[in-house]
Amino acid sequence: MMRHPAAGAADVERHAQEPKGMRAEVDAREQRVLGRIEQARSRPAHFRDAQITMAHGAGGKATRTLIEGLLVPAFGSASLGELADAGTVRLEGLGLALTTDSFVVKPLRFPGGSIGELAVNGTVNDLAVAGARPVALTLALVLEEGLPAEALRAEVEAIGAAARTAGVEIVAGDTKVVERGHADGMYVCTTGLGVLDPRASLSPRALKPGDRIVVSGPIGAHGTAIMLARGEFELDAAIESDTCSLWPAMDALLAAAGPGLRCVRDATRGGVASALNELALASGVAMLVRERAVPVDPAVAGACEILGIDPMYVANEGRLVACVAPELADAAVAALCRVQGSERAAEIGEVRSEPPGMVLVETAFGGKRVMDLLVGDPLPRIC
Repeated sequence: MMRHPAAGAADVERHAQEPKGMRAEVDAREQRVLGRIEQARSRPAHFRDAQITMAHGAGGKATRTLIEGLLVPAFGSASLGELADAGTVRLEGLGLALTTDSFVVKPLRFPGGSIGELAVNGTVNDLAVAGARPVALTLALVLEEGLPAEALRAEVEAIGAAARTAGVEIVAGDTKVVERGHADGMYVCTTGLGVLDPRASLSPRALKPGDRIVVSGPIGAHGTAIMLARGEFELDAAIESDTCSLWPAMDALLAAAGPGLRCVRDATRGGVASALNELALASGVAMLVRERAVPVDPAVAGACEILGIDPMYVANEGRLVACVAPELADAAVAALCRVQGSERAAEIGEVRSEPPGMVLVETAFGGKRVMDLLVGDPLPRIC
């Protein structure tokens, strides 16, 4: 259902056996299509929708329009305008990072994790990929009338365990109860505080042609695990969420690459595809991803194939995407591979200059296609 949102409009497969005249015509047509897409994507976002839809929370084009077309202009913060995973402030010389997130996953517990664990790791990871060592969280619980006490107790324990593993302290909190039928059992909101690491000089606008693109492990497990746990597809597979703290991986990256680490994103809603598109747009560069180099577990690949979903768009909760100076890429991958949970880190592509703001995928057949931002809300809510 979503093999590729722009595939019909911008399929740029190239065949070596085509006659020269035909290839030139195909190349010219490619450039016209890419030019039109580039022009459309470079326009400032304007929020003109009459009402909020589920697509506004899916992490794709509608989410971008909501954030860049309404929220950022309204608040006028320079840090917010960076569109990073966490905002930064300086207080008497100390660099701090702040982030906040809400978690509304259904079911509350799923193979490999639960909403409580997810809430801690998701917030810790936003700080980590901003180059900040997570130190503290606040926690707000929105509880639905009728939620079994045992279910709540299990999530509180999961939150405590995840916080201890991540090395953060929960320093404040709040609880609210809403009427039966007004929440999916419980929602969790977290705010995280971190201390900026002096080794980090990250920015979504720092990417340069020639940089390498690295992922910290196989993608798509979290979103696929939750989709199967919801039991809506009559499909069973032994797939577990990848949820975990990314600070150990980020610490290793900073040690290996330091200032050569341009920018890092955790590939949550919208998956690796959305993270790369956001960075390409922010830096005004192109990206080329080699499909064969992207690690995907066979069970995830099989489930996605059956469901007609591209794993590049499926959410992760324990995977990061890093852009690294070319001379430091091998060291960055090697450092990640020494971290538990990132043993299958891989270089999956590179940053290029043309066409700016776009992400291309080199397919297994040697052709190229555009990998656009996620359109609509084709996947169930998974974080």
